[in-house]
Formats: sequence, structure tokens, C-alpha cells
Amino acid sequence: MPPGAVIPVLIYPDVRDAVEWLCRSFGFVERLRIGTHRSQLAVGAGSVVVTEQRAEPGTARPVASAAVPAESPVLSIMVRIDDVGKHYEHTRRLATRIISPPADYPYGERQYTVEDLAGYRWIFSQTLEDVDPADWGGTLFG
Repeated sequence: MPPGAVIPVLIYPDVRDAVEWLCRSFGFVERLRIGTHRSQLAVGAGSVVVTEQRAEPGTARPVASAAVPAESPVLSIMVRIDDVGKHYEHTRRLATRIISPPADYPYGERQYTVEDLAGYRWIFSQTLEDVDPADWGGTLFG
């Protein structure tokens, strides 16, 4: 298993194209390849699994697993990085669809959002400072 307590499994029509694109565009590193239908990518201290999109027998409806319906809404994945500005410039140069450019938020993060080749939205986030949630309207539990 790849590292991380939560490991997103993302479905793409072509795993090899997706892996190449994610590694080139976002700096991910392929950790494990399983045939042509699945790969594990390292993302900082975390990971993501890329798997193929298959069709249900006799239909055009995509199937990844029983747990992921084909009509799922757009999915966003947040990735913590060290330097949003540098990462953004690299990603922007590759003509990636930028949803929102880097911006600073009152909760102490600098973030930007980009859409990948399958329509997943990636939020890249850099911590600028540790801000008390009470200062920006949040409530911390535990």
C-alpha cells in the first residue's frame, strides 16, 4: 500500500496518459505500476492511486468500483506543498486549466486550483502561518 492514511483513487480513461500528465504537470512520482490499468503516485508525504475507467458490460456507463457512481460530482483533491508560487508557475506554463490563481486566505493558507485532463480539481496549498480558527470564523474540536 502507498503511504498515507487517506489515499484517493482516481479514475481516468487512460492510466498511462494520466500518470505521465500528473507527473509532468504537478511533479508527482510514479511509485508502483500494475499492468496498464493502475499506478500509485507519490505526492509529498502522501499518495494517490490512478486506475482505469471501464464500462459496465453492455453499456457506456463508466465503472471504477461499486463504491464510486459514474454520476459523481466534480472531485477536488487538496495537496499540501512548500511553494505555491513556484508550483503554480510550472503548472501554468504547461497550459493547464487554471480555475483560480494563487491567493492568500485568512486561515493562513495560500492556494490555487487547477483542473486536470479528466476534470478533477486539484487545490495546491501552502501554509503561510498557523492562524487560530476563532480569528476567521472556524471552530476547532478536540
